[in-house]
Amino acid sequence: MKRISNFTEGAILAPLLKFMLPVLAAMFLQAMYGAADLLVVGHFADNTDVSAVSTGSQIVLTLTNLIVSFAMGVTVTIGKRIGEKRTEDAVKTVGTGIVLFLIIGFVFTLISVFGATFMAKALNAPKEAFALTIKYIRICGAGFVIIVAYNVLGSMFRGLGDSKTPLIAVAIACVFNIVGDIVFVACFHMGAGGAAYATVMAQLLSVVISSVLIRNRLPFEFHLKDIRIDKSAIYLIVKMGLPIALQDFLVGISFLVLQAVVNLLGVNASAGVGVAEKVCAFIMLVPSAFMQSMSSFVAQNIGAAKPDRARKALKYGIMVSFAFGASMFFLTFFHGDLLAEIFSKNTETIANAFEYLKAYAIDCLLTCFLFCFIGYYNGVGNTKFVMLQGICGAFLVRIPVALVMSRMTGSLFLIGLATPCSTIIQIIMCFIVFGNTKNL
Repeated sequence: MKRISNFTEGAILAPLLKFMLPVLAAMFLQAMYGAADLLVVGHFADNTDVSAVSTGSQIVLTLTNLIVSFAMGVTVTIGKRIGEKRTEDAVKTVGTGIVLFLIIGFVFTLISVFGATFMAKALNAPKEAFALTIKYIRICGAGFVIIVAYNVLGSMFRGLGDSKTPLIAVAIACVFNIVGDIVFVACFHMGAGGAAYATVMAQLLSVVISSVLIRNRLPFEFHLKDIRIDKSAIYLIVKMGLPIALQDFLVGISFLVLQAVVNLLGVNASAGVGVAEKVCAFIMLVPSAFMQSMSSFVAQNIGAAKPDRARKALKYGIMVSFAFGASMFFLTFFHGDLLAEIFSKNTETIANAFEYLKAYAIDCLLTCFLFCFIGYYNGVGNTKFVMLQGICGAFLVRIPVALVMSRMTGSLFLIGLATPCSTIIQIIMCFIVFGNTKNL
């Protein structure tokens, strides 16, 4: 049991930060992993390829986030079992999770391969980039079983309090993806298709190598016979994970609507928002890392019947991530063009990205609250509220504001304001529930 981090005793901030830092490093590498595609394509291919990667990756990201969100049910369930010192049940959760997510991976493969044309149409992919967008989606979709394995492994180990093993996995994937992008896009000039091949092959190599590395990193005995469905385990995984997955999926749909709205403005606007989204993956790293770390930390303390420690962890997380958010606001709002230049050499694309990023800069001041709250509520098991606040923000605020702004003006900044507007509403909901659940 030596590899399990015990968050239920002693100091709070130091263990939380110690656990969060490898998560942050893994997310940074994951962001690099996703950014490499657009960075290399932006410098060695056409704007049509940039637009295809922008739209296609948004679809793949939405489906991937659905898997990661559902896998949070595994993370929280394992964390609670460890907090309750029920190791045998943790083993059952791991085995059940493997079977469940393999099935999900095959289903998503079929959806992506056969539904690529429909999805490209639904997002109003510019006609110049339409065929390339379909190609990107199909290539990535064909490897969804690999993408599932890659992400679920990380979720399982974070539930055990081990944030270093997922870091190893993402580091491997990042290196291979960058090499693949350079070979396929820069050398062989395969454009968006080459970026997709690099993504899938990198994750395949990461899963194979990581599987060998982690065989001896589990804190308990685990055998092939344990890879089976356990009724109690699958009930808890679905109970915890399904609301989170549904919320993230619907929120993802709202961002796809934003992408569809922007795509109507043309290839350059589409490419600009694609660049901005990659920049956002970096400026949101700290609050995102706290969200994942908070879930594991809180789950163990709730399992050990120590809710006060969980609430203190939430407050510490908000304070630390807010300091980072303020600095990211300044950098992005006033110097977002410099960040966009990293991913593109096209001046119009850079200008569009900068305009859109100003809206996200405002969101940097808000997500430190929202993401920590989401991690906290996931950890305590109140995933139904997480689903509710996410759906309210997406469908009552983000989509309506984006649609209204797009009809009133073609300003990417005003369209982008839909995101911080929805975040404000979600934060208000979180504070209301937090104030009325002191018994948690």
